[in-house]
Amino acid sequence: MDTILFSQPLSEADLDRAAAIIRGGGLLGIPTETVYGLGADGLNETAVLHIFEAKGRPQDNPLILHVPDAGWLPKYCQDIPAEAYALARHFWPGPLTMILPRREIVPLRTTGGLSTVGVRCPNHPLTLEIIRRAGVPIAAPSGNTSGRPSPTTAQHMVEDMWGKIDGIVDGGSCGVGVESTIIDLTVTPPRLLRPGGLPLEALEAVLGEVAVDKAVVSKLSDGEKPKAPGMKYRHYAPKAPVTVVTGPAEQSAAWIAANCGEQDGVICFSEFLQLFSGHEVHDLGPMGDLPEQARRVFDALRRFDETDVPAIWAQCPGPEGLGLAVGNRLKKAAGFHLVEAAP
Repeated sequence: MDTILFSQPLSEADLDRAAAIIRGGGLLGIPTETVYGLGADGLNETAVLHIFEAKGRPQDNPLILHVPDAGWLPKYCQDIPAEAYALARHFWPGPLTMILPRREIVPLRTTGGLSTVGVRCPNHPLTLEIIRRAGVPIAAPSGNTSGRPSPTTAQHMVEDMWGKIDGIVDGGSCGVGVESTIIDLTVTPPRLLRPGGLPLEALEAVLGEVAVDKAVVSKLSDGEKPKAPGMKYRHYAPKAPVTVVTGPAEQSAAWIAANCGEQDGVICFSEFLQLFSGHEVHDLGPMGDLPEQARRVFDALRRFDETDVPAIWAQCPGPEGLGLAVGNRLKKAAGFHLVEAAP
């Protein structure tokens, strides 16, 4: 397949052509503020099937519908609670996905067989305009081969999807760097299914009590069906095995320095780079800069695939703010293989 790369600046004709790919049942790499997505018409079962095929994604792993504003919610969801509109007023467009009861117009293939559907409004002008011009919601998981680190640049999408899809829209580097936060509004209290670019504390400020699903901190068992993307399967993983070291930053850095092999790779905070001279090391960012860590985490994981390191050791931020999302991505990349560095 010949893949079109839509480079910046996009013309009106480029936007129309990108929207025509979606309307025609094709696959399009789309930029968002979180990560790049692999998009198709979310109401077209055949097009959605091609997403799963291109990614090698398990078909019980649900997709998210991307819409341009909250006015589209009643078209695809029913029994919408007031909390959904309150969250949309505060956080859309932005890195928040809401789980709501689906209408029958949304295929079960899109929802992974569930009676609910995840919906979000991405904060990227190119993708919002493409959705409006296409006139249909875009179903889009992250645009990587299933299991690999998510793409945060168009070049990452080229690496994984060139020749497999119809087009890739270059919208620049993603400003957030981790996927959207997913909140289930079909239960009481609302339940956090995936931490992401919107911190849990921001949700609590609007909703009050928010429960945290066990899949945020541990693996689902084989018999459990995921209610949202990324809950069940190993995700974000480079080729080499990853071990995540938790605990206070000084202790986790010292533990890795004392225990990693000579050829092993390291992901660490900026303050500890000097401990790992001679290693393949990627800087996660300063200890106190969680937004920067979110922007860097997938690139750090992905870049190890350009090396022959036999193992990777990663420092982990605490669970406050965006640290919950960064830590979740690292732990899922490690298959929840964790070591606690006690003080």
